[in-house]
Amino acid sequence: MNHTALLPGSFSPITLGHSSIVDKILPLFDKVIIGIGVNSQKSHWLSIEDRKHLCELVFKSSPKISCTFFNGLTSEFCRANNIKYIVRGVRSFTDFEYEYQISQTNKQLAPELTTILLPADSHLIHVQSTTIFDIIKYGGDTSSFLHPQVRDFLHTKINNRS
Repeated sequence: MNHTALLPGSFSPITLGHSSIVDKILPLFDKVIIGIGVNSQKSHWLSIEDRKHLCELVFKSSPKISCTFFNGLTSEFCRANNIKYIVRGVRSFTDFEYEYQISQTNKQLAPELTTILLPADSHLIHVQSTTIFDIIKYGGDTSSFLHPQVRDFLHTKINNRS
């Protein structure tokens, strides 16, 4: 049986926190899809194409992982792609409560879906994309938050804006 998991998010940018969640679930699934959601309520400093490119860079040596973007309801994307599992990382009780509520909504919309909530590694609990952007913008070291190829891409992108 083919077991596929969706890890949905904005991935603006993909961080070591995201990839640690992927590393935890990879042995459990035949395939993991990084689903880059188009969220009209969020503004992103990276285009959706850049976010997909960075995901592909990070996971290029993992044949079980693919990166794509989607628009609309996560439950509908799962249904259209025969995905039965959604995985979300949580950093705090606030994240857990929010993600739990979403999981219940998804379950009501698509009863065949199971959501798995995984705690972030303790040394990555504070990693947030807005913080990373500020660190890069002001010349700080992001090596403990980002993969080297993501870090290089973002430093180049931000330096070219200046």
